[in-house]
Amino acid sequence: MRLFIRCVEGEVRLGPGKIRLLELIAAHGSISEAARMMNMSYRRAWLLVAELNQSFRQPVTAAQTGGKGGGHAALTEFGHELVQLYRKIEKDASEAVAKPLEQLAGQLAVRANPTQT
Repeated sequence: MRLFIRCVEGEVRLGPGKIRLLELIAAHGSISEAARMMNMSYRRAWLLVAELNQSFRQPVTAAQTGGKGGGHAALTEFGHELVQLYRKIEKDASEAVAKPLEQLAGQLAVRANPTQT
C-alpha cells in the first residue's frame, strides 16, 4: 500500500503528477518531451506548468522560445527546491505512517501480489 501526498491551499494544488512533470522537465529540458513521457498532451503539460508558475511567488520553470533546435525549458532554482521539498514531505509522511498503512493493507479482502498469477 502506498501513500500519495497532495498539498492544497485554496486553489493551489500540488501533487505527484505535477512534481513528476517538473522532474521530467528538469531531466529532458523540454515540456513537450516531459509530456510525451507522461502520455499527456503538450497543451495539458504547458497549462500545468503555467498554473504552477502562477501559484508561487517565484516561477518554477524558465522557458526559452523556439528557434533553431526548438525551445527549451528548465527548472528555476526555486523549481528544484519545490521538487526537493515535496519529495521530503512525501518521504517523511510515508515513514510516519508505515506501520498503520501496513495494518490497513492487512485488512484488505484480497492482497494484491503482482508476482502471483
